[in-house]
Amino acid sequence: MSKQRDKGNASGRRRFITASAGTLVLALTHHEIAFGATLLAVRVWPAEDYTRVTLEHDGPLTFSHFMVRDPAHPLRLVVDIDGLDLTPTLKELVGKIEANDPYIALVRVGQNRPKVARLVIELKEDIKPQVFSLEPVGPYQHRLVLDLYPVNPPDPLLALLREHAARPESKPPSTTPRPSTPVKPPEVQRIVTVAIDPGHGGEDPGAVGRGGTYEKTVTLEIGQRLREMIAADPTMRVAMTRDGDYFVPLRTRVAKARAVHADLFVSIHADAWIRPDARGSSVFALSENGASSTAAAYMAKKENSADRVGGINLASKDRQLQRVLLDLSTTAQINDSLKLGNSVLRELERINRLHKPRVEQAGFAVLRAPDIPSILVETAFISNPEEEKRLRDDDYQDRMARAILAGIKRYFAKNPPLARTPLT
Repeated sequence: MSKQRDKGNASGRRRFITASAGTLVLALTHHEIAFGATLLAVRVWPAEDYTRVTLEHDGPLTFSHFMVRDPAHPLRLVVDIDGLDLTPTLKELVGKIEANDPYIALVRVGQNRPKVARLVIELKEDIKPQVFSLEPVGPYQHRLVLDLYPVNPPDPLLALLREHAARPESKPPSTTPRPSTPVKPPEVQRIVTVAIDPGHGGEDPGAVGRGGTYEKTVTLEIGQRLREMIAADPTMRVAMTRDGDYFVPLRTRVAKARAVHADLFVSIHADAWIRPDARGSSVFALSENGASSTAAAYMAKKENSADRVGGINLASKDRQLQRVLLDLSTTAQINDSLKLGNSVLRELERINRLHKPRVEQAGFAVLRAPDIPSILVETAFISNPEEEKRLRDDDYQDRMARAILAGIKRYFAKNPPLARTPLT
């Protein structure tokens, strides 16, 4: 933005809200209220992958945005919103900008011109913004979404290799750690990589228990415990599709696993059903020919709706990500997924009753990596008050993570990975 424009925006009765770490200046008067949609809530989801800003409102809005790359001023993203009231709810936005946000330095909001609010985001580094609107869905009304993706994103494979190399040196065990049922340990040819996918996150809470437990919270906690256990094994590496409370589209979860050349993909969830007495753990694999049961079809439809609730930019033209879901899953991948699922299921029944005694199949979008055995684990029914309490229990979460790991080791004991990367 030019100096002349900056000067003009600061003149007259225009006032700005400015937010930075530990700083909040608010100047709003009744003359500055624009008439139109009402702002209901503001949310900020910072993450290494990207930062999302969400404005929820009660009616449709029109908007435009542009980047300002003036060497004399900080890099900025400017969003003009037509018809949005400048209500005190905006104070929540400025107060939610954290000092450690990877991409946002500060935020200013003001009246750019009559009935047009201007949002100015000063940035810490160059970004590729995606600004889009979402229709009402699930618990949300209209949403304006600002996704701030870095121009130079981190390399996930390089980060994984560096993390593994930074571990304290440890002598590999003479035998592979044994699962609950003794099996012949495989000869280790190389380090294996496991992708852990904590379901839901950010704008998408997943199922919510009667006690107020969010599925996205439980899945992340179990996933982080599993991550620590896998990381303790020198013959294994682990990658997370998300390691915080932020939304990751289904196709991106698949792409992340492929980017690190994962040998396995394990998506973690917590079931919900219309009846509160439904209970037990389940494991699902992909199906090429329809669901194995009505319940499996229902679960797949519910989980596949995560993108609508979490909010994806349908105008995105990322061909690499779109191609992931177009790839045909091979029969071999599904067969390996069923073997992996059965190994995990046999361990889960040691700590919880099973909802179904076999691996179920349905068209889960998150399991569509054509070259990676992939399963979805429903740890328990969060809609069952008794199981909801167990899912919140540290000891149960720990036992659940250990059971999944034991199932993974059981699978590798019978199906050693093909040589690909030297064990270094």
